[in-house]
Amino acid sequence: MAAVFSRKPAYTAAAPAVDAGGGDLRARLLAAAGNPYIGASAAAFLFLLSLAVLVMITGDPKAGAPVLRLELTKIGATTNPPEGWREALAPEGAEEAPLLPGAMDLSDHPFARHAAAPEAESEAVDLAAPPVPSGGALVQAPLPGLSVPGPGGGPLPVIGPDGRTVAEAYARPFTPDGRPRVALVIGGLGLNAQTTRAAIETLPPEITLSFAPYSEGLQGWIDLARSHGHEVLLETPMEPNDYPANDPGPYTLIAANRPDETVRKLEWLMSRATGYFGLTNYLGSKFLASDPAMATFMASLKARGLAFVDDGAAARRGGPIPRASAERGIDDDLSGEAIEGQLRALEAGAGARGAALGVGFAYPVTISQVRNWAGGLNARGVQLAPASAIARR
Repeated sequence: MAAVFSRKPAYTAAAPAVDAGGGDLRARLLAAAGNPYIGASAAAFLFLLSLAVLVMITGDPKAGAPVLRLELTKIGATTNPPEGWREALAPEGAEEAPLLPGAMDLSDHPFARHAAAPEAESEAVDLAAPPVPSGGALVQAPLPGLSVPGPGGGPLPVIGPDGRTVAEAYARPFTPDGRPRVALVIGGLGLNAQTTRAAIETLPPEITLSFAPYSEGLQGWIDLARSHGHEVLLETPMEPNDYPANDPGPYTLIAANRPDETVRKLEWLMSRATGYFGLTNYLGSKFLASDPAMATFMASLKARGLAFVDDGAAARRGGPIPRASAERGIDDDLSGEAIEGQLRALEAGAGARGAALGVGFAYPVTISQVRNWAGGLNARGVQLAPASAIARR
């Protein structure tokens, strides 16, 4: 083959006489076929054509590459849910631990889809309301002495040399005025840029915000929330009763795991960002019901100076750390009227018991209803408080 391309072949010899018409065409085709350049081009064309047909038959040539898909679009089952989140967020900050498929130990069924729920009722929701006054930005994290490098290089919370805890340092300051106190946590933040920004900028600063640990740009979102006066919780994926059909995602805390495995997963989750005063659960009905699993979990949080605020699933559990449990979820039914009813019931509970805590998800309708409800609390004789103010009791 090398000799063929090393010199120009001689094509000067006279060709045999052929008949006109079809014979002349046949002669030209035979001469073209004998040209090595044309032959090589034809072979290359046939190769590319065969490759294209093979790809169409077998599918994506990159189909074997690692792909990470997470469905973290809701907290618990809801009625009338709105459309899911699909908006890309900013890249991670330099201080964050990487979220890469190769860096994770995935469960056997890590990406099981939740059952489809009915569509939301058609309702106009305003996410472009003017920002509320920040009420004073919270100190920027990390504070000196309250973190050490964790897995992947991210900051892992620790108790300071003077005994100061992260739960104390990163909670929003609060002074009770004697009126009934109501607190609210809005969760699922960081998964959608528009709703995350709306919650941060338009909800009162006393509203506590919780962020999914898998959010891109997580540290930037937490920094923005604290600059608007919001204290922050970090969501912890925990094993539910119907796991793995309902899977919270990679690094889910499993009730049957050994203590060292639970601690390893927790440390990865906690090192995703800094500036949160405590953890909250994402699902977790089975994990929260396990005494050995929760003993490991609580001991780990105590060692790192964190609080734990749950959605009500662990209401009967105390612990050696600041604790609070929600008495109701406000948006299991995603209609404006139903959410308003739950908020008024939460308010009534605060009046009867002195304090009450509720939880909701960052749906547009939830953000809109909470903003309108919170604006009238003072006139109704109720003080809006951060969740940490309830947890300290």
